[in-house]
Amino acid sequence: MNFIWIWNGKKIKQYMIVVIAAFFTAGILYVERSQITVFSPVAEATAIYKAETNEKKIALTFNLSWGEEKAIPILDVLKDQGINNATFFLSASWAERHPDIVERIVKDGHEIGSHGYRYENYPQWEDEKIRKDIQMAHNTLYELTNKVPKLLRPPNGNFDKRVLKIAEAQKYKLIHWSVDSKDYTNPGVEQIISNVMDNVTGGDIILFHASDRVKQTQKALPTIIDGLKKKGYDFVTVSELIAHTEAKSSEVK
Repeated sequence: MNFIWIWNGKKIKQYMIVVIAAFFTAGILYVERSQITVFSPVAEATAIYKAETNEKKIALTFNLSWGEEKAIPILDVLKDQGINNATFFLSASWAERHPDIVERIVKDGHEIGSHGYRYENYPQWEDEKIRKDIQMAHNTLYELTNKVPKLLRPPNGNFDKRVLKIAEAQKYKLIHWSVDSKDYTNPGVEQIISNVMDNVTGGDIILFHASDRVKQTQKALPTIIDGLKKKGYDFVTVSELIAHTEAKSSEVK
């Protein structure tokens, strides 16, 4: 017996509409699912404290907020050692009072970062006060150096997520450190040397000070720099360190 299948044109059209609708729905679900995968939540606030690199590059950094007796001897040591690319984080109110030292820092080839204007703890301030302090420091340092500062190390190195967001909104990278010389405690020349040499690795940002509070930094620096050179380390500014490497950050609470 032969069977004859008769297809109704109206029925075919209905089936085709159903099939097309099913494919369209599946396409929407696929796109939405892809978007969920691509668009991840906003990253947590972070501060740069080290560069993730296999190269033996390090950055010497100096905080400077008061006094005029220690900065020049430290600059002299750096010059004698052939270091012309340290990064100095300057308190802008200090910089206003000592434009000659600022000029020397720039002339010697070092990088200038902001250490805020007034040397007070940002986390204790209201948002607008922090914003104004960063901007005031920015304007002052630009006027003195004719260079736009892009790095910020808050006074005392103290910050929280709120401070970081304000800094980022003003186009600053917030820079901490991975090796602390603890020279501000004046623990002795040998201890300062040990604090650095026993802990340094490639990509480190090393913290020193050039304010009058430090009494032993200029004596420790020659041994530290010689020792780092013998270990094969190259010295770069913080900007150079993080420009061509993956910056290692820490989450801010």
